[in-house]
Amino acid sequence: MSELIDRIRGALVGLRMPRALEALDHTLQQLEKGEITAIEAIDGLLSEEFATRESRRIDVALRTARLMPVKTLESFEFSFQPSLDRDRIAALAQLDFIRGAEVVHFLGPPGTGKSHLATALGVAAVKAGRSVYRATLAELIEGLAQAEREGRLPEKIRFHARASLLIVDEIGYLPITRGGANLFFQLVNARYEKSAMILTSNRGFAEWGEVFGDPVVATALLDRLLHHAVVIQIEGASYRLRAHADLIPEHVRANAPISSPPPPKRRGRPPKANNGAANH
Repeated sequence: MSELIDRIRGALVGLRMPRALEALDHTLQQLEKGEITAIEAIDGLLSEEFATRESRRIDVALRTARLMPVKTLESFEFSFQPSLDRDRIAALAQLDFIRGAEVVHFLGPPGTGKSHLATALGVAAVKAGRSVYRATLAELIEGLAQAEREGRLPEKIRFHARASLLIVDEIGYLPITRGGANLFFQLVNARYEKSAMILTSNRGFAEWGEVFGDPVVATALLDRLLHHAVVIQIEGASYRLRAHADLIPEHVRANAPISSPPPPKRRGRPPKANNGAANH
């Protein structure tokens, strides 16, 4: 019997199943006492190992996706943002929008939970086995611009196009040059109708011409980003500033809702640029 157990231990080591090896002695004791059946013993050992590996996979994937610190829908205070439809957010967490290669837009003033919700959906996607990558718009464009200077732009766009879900955070917080806007357009065009995206912005779509420094580029972006889209408008005060609301001027606290114009008319030819022009 001891020889057989040693052989099982050796097999677990060879198969790189440390958690199952750690649980083996306790499982054998349960078997000897008749507390579990042989089938239950096998199931228990495999379940322990699988759970450990899955936890490790998720941790690595979350870090690779840049989703740290982790945010979840369970930790989001929906009571603070009554304008949000909780059932609609829960429906998004089923991830059908990823299967449909749709774009989810979270629009609202700073501090209203846009990034939290985007990250939480990204975490749900990682746990479901989907590949995810998150970056601010400024970080994304900076990386694309560097790749263009080094002659690696097609490779960089392919890298960002591979993820099942790309989260682009903080659109509108920093101005974007026309060249940067064209680089972002190339990435959006590469993902269009192929892979899902989540975008967060404190600016309404009507202001995107100003955000991207070119109304033509902005229109071409919206042409693709609103074609298969879900738009979530958040109207409320900043969660981060809730303890200091009395210090915020009334006109800021009012938080006028961000208006969303109708989707732009589809154009036959997307914009061109001198360097790194968008391919159509």
